[in-house]
Amino acid sequence: MSQTQAPPLVSLQAPKDVSLDVIEAELSQIWQSYGQGEDGLAATRAATFSFLVYEPDSVQSLLAALGYYTGPIDGIVGPRMTAAIKSAQKAFELPATGQSNAEFTQRLKTEFERAKVNGSLTTAAQRLARPYSPDLEGSGIADVIAASNPCRIITLCPAPEADAGVQAQVSAYCPIQKRHKNTLVCCEYVTLRGTSEALERVGGVVTELMIPELPKYLWWKASPEAEYPLFRRLSALADLVIMDSSSFLEPETGLKQLGRLLSEGMNLADLNWARLAPWQELTAEAFDAPERRAAVREIDLVSIDYEKGNHAQALMFLGWAASRLQWRPVSYVYEPGLYDIRHIQFVSADQRFIEAELAGLPVADSGQILGDLISLKLASTNAQADCGAVLCSGTMGCMRMEAGGGAQAYRIQQVSALEDQNTEQLLGRQLQRWGRDVLYEESMALVGEILSLSA
Repeated sequence: MSQTQAPPLVSLQAPKDVSLDVIEAELSQIWQSYGQGEDGLAATRAATFSFLVYEPDSVQSLLAALGYYTGPIDGIVGPRMTAAIKSAQKAFELPATGQSNAEFTQRLKTEFERAKVNGSLTTAAQRLARPYSPDLEGSGIADVIAASNPCRIITLCPAPEADAGVQAQVSAYCPIQKRHKNTLVCCEYVTLRGTSEALERVGGVVTELMIPELPKYLWWKASPEAEYPLFRRLSALADLVIMDSSSFLEPETGLKQLGRLLSEGMNLADLNWARLAPWQELTAEAFDAPERRAAVREIDLVSIDYEKGNHAQALMFLGWAASRLQWRPVSYVYEPGLYDIRHIQFVSADQRFIEAELAGLPVADSGQILGDLISLKLASTNAQADCGAVLCSGTMGCMRMEAGGGAQAYRIQQVSALEDQNTEQLLGRQLQRWGRDVLYEESMALVGEILSLSA
């Protein structure tokens, strides 16, 4: 996850522990008691939208990175999670309670750092355990969002600890640049922490905290769990549900869940899909010339390289291309190994066969997003067709794609890193849209068809 640069803030109320039944009263008290602030500035309560964040703590990710846990990263303490905690506690010679505490969390972090130094973690495992907390990364991104769109931010923090109910905190901050004459436009923060079961019990409280008659957004920073009652309750409230498939521990399972939710009519956005925009734009541009528009129908060979560890981006790009060119998938074969090769065969509307290959490349200098595209090639078995195109994110990616010969017949372009592709910028754009993303939904329908062919 990219680093955030939070704007300067004026603190009206530092995080304050409160009981659930007085959250609204405490927030109201802040605005009633705050008259003239620093430098003669007054504060006004923001009323733009409610931004709900579901953000599990790092225990589940650390357990997965160390090999104790193999389930989805969702903050839910089920049988696999309890068994994983017990296994780790036994290995650390701690009481095997099946519940997390401060001592256990610290030991997990210590073991993770030791494993990194010893080189016993894979790249994917290292990325799984990017420890964060609502007070660090979550609030940093929230502050950037709030600086552009002052709002009410509600963060739910499920943790695998003893069930002691839900602890609540309220706070209020004012971005310096958001002001109208002598009035600061300020943001409200509510943080609720407890087990997934405890948070589920207070789902009605969360519902009441969402500002009525204003847009409501849910950022689900976990694997999609369609059967999880809290997810169902919160997503039903939201005008838009935002996820990031780059963080899915089991990409295909997660993408299938997203497809199911889309088919049920849920309005979804995937930040990982948004990262494909420059690749899609340059691919389309490669066939803008009149003499190449007809040649696009000659494409029957597709190669996509991505950073090994998560093939969600590669599948979504392939789904996008297939949906635009009216290809239907007919087979899907996975060859595990160094490159995790996936062969997908399509048939076109005129009954031609198209062969696609996805390859996960192990890279020494991994990027910030697991599974980012490295390069892609569009080609044809028809040597006379002018449809060759190579896109790559770096020199090595271009060299690998050109190595097949005939590089002079290909249109080659490099996809430059975009400054506005960081998480907070992508998220901010999602918070400004209302309608459904039809292109995303059509592409995900193709991805679903591809995955339905897997063994």
